[in-house]
Amino acid sequence: MIDNAVQVFDEMRHSSYRVFSCDYNRFIGVLVRESRFELAEALYKDMTPMGFSLIPFTYSRFISGLCKVRNFDLIDALLRDMEALGYIPDIWAFNIYLDLLCRERKVGFAVQTFFCMVRRGREADVVSYTILINGLFIAGKVTEAVEIWSVMIRSGVNPDSKACAVLVVGLCQARKVDLAYELVADEIKSKRVKLGAVVYNALISGFCRAGRIEKAEALKSFMSKSGCEPDLVTYNVLLNFYYDNNMLKKAEGVMGEMVRSGIQPDVYSYNQLLKRHCRVVHVDKCYSFMVEEMEPRGLCDVVSYSTLIETFCRASKTGKAYKLFEEMRGKGIATNVVTYTSLIKASLREGNSSVAKKLLDQMTELGLSPDRIFYTTILDHLCKSGNLDKAYGVFSDMIEHGITPDAVSYNALISGLCRSCRVTEALKLFKDMQSKECCPDELTFKFVIGGLVRENKLSAAYKIWDQMMEKGFTLDRDVSDTLIKASCSVSADA
Repeated sequence: MIDNAVQVFDEMRHSSYRVFSCDYNRFIGVLVRESRFELAEALYKDMTPMGFSLIPFTYSRFISGLCKVRNFDLIDALLRDMEALGYIPDIWAFNIYLDLLCRERKVGFAVQTFFCMVRRGREADVVSYTILINGLFIAGKVTEAVEIWSVMIRSGVNPDSKACAVLVVGLCQARKVDLAYELVADEIKSKRVKLGAVVYNALISGFCRAGRIEKAEALKSFMSKSGCEPDLVTYNVLLNFYYDNNMLKKAEGVMGEMVRSGIQPDVYSYNQLLKRHCRVVHVDKCYSFMVEEMEPRGLCDVVSYSTLIETFCRASKTGKAYKLFEEMRGKGIATNVVTYTSLIKASLREGNSSVAKKLLDQMTELGLSPDRIFYTTILDHLCKSGNLDKAYGVFSDMIEHGITPDAVSYNALISGLCRSCRVTEALKLFKDMQSKECCPDELTFKFVIGGLVRENKLSAAYKIWDQMMEKGFTLDRDVSDTLIKASCSVSADA
């Protein structure tokens, strides 16, 4: 049908019948709707020399359609032509284009386009701002995302529930829960916007991660009063905190409240309970709990088995861990890197490097790539065993495979070097991590200072202590007393 229409329109253009600008607009609109973009582009190029132009509506539909096929060159050309005519895209096309730019990791250009269009008279709506804020968070530009939120508020655009969710989730993932709460506190208290569970759950999770359970519990209580009932995610976040902090009565209360609310615990809930059992109950009873309570409900997964395997390995029951490993594979439950990490670590601890190598080969065959936790676990074992040269090899292999070491990875190697009186190498690694924008944590400073003190390099240790205090970290009393005495001694000599 569309091909016949193309043929008829082509005959019209080459006949004595006069074709007007409105005809081009209508037909290009049809072609865009049918995703015939090449034909639409050809007609657009044909009409321009005739002094015809598209109307703003057709331009906007054309741009929206081109976003589906990511034709950036033609979109740019259309936008330039619109600017020359004094037109701006409608809000629909504007938002679709912003979303495309953000999805294609062109968030910087999206911000430029946004402000350029606003200056030309395109009023942004809450969707426009939400798209930009989300894109900036995905790109790791937290400060810029917050600034766009501020611009939105100053412009008189009221946030909706989705905008609040994007802001809060982004800030909580960046561990800025206080700022997240501050920016949406008015919306929460005034109830102008009906916030969904996503917002509350992100805040509750953020406060739990920060160890501020009272604030998390208060929010959970408030969300019920505001008409947003806690869901499975809410309860699981709280369960995770309670079990991790051995608050067993609180955890039992949450499990009971879930059931009374008609929310059945899922595999995540039971895995949290299993982890708690593994910390306080004999490991064989933990296995019974999994088989008798979890398995009949269909709630056993790779996390369940990996948790038990790790527990058996920690209890030096590696044989039972291997049996469990074979059992899960026999049941068709796919293993993951965590499963192999526990077994390889146990094999290395027992001096069984051939088994560790066999397990590593299995991982490779299954296409399981070692992650940062895997490498750091192996690093830590090698360093504690005094195999520093092998540890250096693993560290280099980690970087070669595109995995960026974090503070925990660096700490494993720095600690090993300091214990082996190789503090000069530890200092080099300490400087290297900072040059690569990996921030030392409190342990890093303590390892380095401890190594320097053991080698009687007190002046250097004092300088590192200065850096440590600037970061807001504190040193153990006995070590700090040693450094203060050393500083007083140096001052007296001077």
